[in-house]
Amino acid sequence: MNIKKTILGRSSLEISVVGFGAWAIGGPWEYGWGEQSDKESAATIRKALERGVNWIDTAPAYGLGHSEEVIGNLLKEIPAADRPLVFTKCGLPWKKGARGVYNDISPASIQKEIDMSLRRLRVDAIDLYQIHWPSSDEDIERAWETMANLKRIEKVRHIGVSNFSAAQLERIKAIAPVETLQPNYSLLSRDIEVDVLPYCKRENIGVISYSPMASGMLSGKMTRERIAALPADDWRKSKRDFLGEPRLTKILALVDILKDIANQYGRSAGEVAIAWVLKNPAINAAIVGMRRPEQSSVIAAENLELSGEDLGRIERFFDDNPELK
Repeated sequence: MNIKKTILGRSSLEISVVGFGAWAIGGPWEYGWGEQSDKESAATIRKALERGVNWIDTAPAYGLGHSEEVIGNLLKEIPAADRPLVFTKCGLPWKKGARGVYNDISPASIQKEIDMSLRRLRVDAIDLYQIHWPSSDEDIERAWETMANLKRIEKVRHIGVSNFSAAQLERIKAIAPVETLQPNYSLLSRDIEVDVLPYCKRENIGVISYSPMASGMLSGKMTRERIAALPADDWRKSKRDFLGEPRLTKILALVDILKDIANQYGRSAGEVAIAWVLKNPAINAAIVGMRRPEQSSVIAAENLELSGEDLGRIERFFDDNPELK
């Protein structure tokens, strides 16, 4: 199926404007989404590929290696010519027997992580390797030197970062060009509009944003009842967007607006939320999480053109509720 594609910043990667996000399919861990079916996860990825998606974004942290394993098992069944690009990350390892991760972007840890990811994913090189979080701020230069070396020795083809500030991007650019940034960006998370996105646009850094539907909150399928019924091991159970008042009431009012806009086009609220993200000229593509084949319908957001009236209606809501940005 045809889908819009774009060159990702200064890299040579041509990617679909919607990518498959593999966070949720990792299953239980500290920030998991509850139990998942590996069979259903594989079927969902296949459906996304059929719809034209040509890349998967994952990380070792997602399910403590399990997300990468699910993807690796699927890749071995797909002919080489049809395989999607695979993006993964480093910097959040875990201790044996633990349920959670810790921050470590030391060269030794990154070197260990890349080899483990290559094994789990069953590939010879990672298409895009990213530092997951710059939590050890004082170590980002050494970490970026390590990433640049992994590219030189061809264990990875392209290098990028996730969740970096504009100041951190500026600090590391002299070591090696920053090819990509992966930030959180949605109608409910807009801080990067101030300086990060303008910086990336100016420096030609490719931006692949995550959580365009705010972890499902803007999908149009979240109700108070569904939120209350989330399983105990779903990390969203404690997320302020899902539980806090009066924020929750205001978010549900925003979702009603998205639904109303969507109805004009025969689409879903989730598609409107994704299309809004893709409308930003600094955003190359959006990472969309899916757990069941039928959820792949939101990929159609790639061809949804929101009108000036639609965008104005959304902005008027935020003029009245600026604390939600």
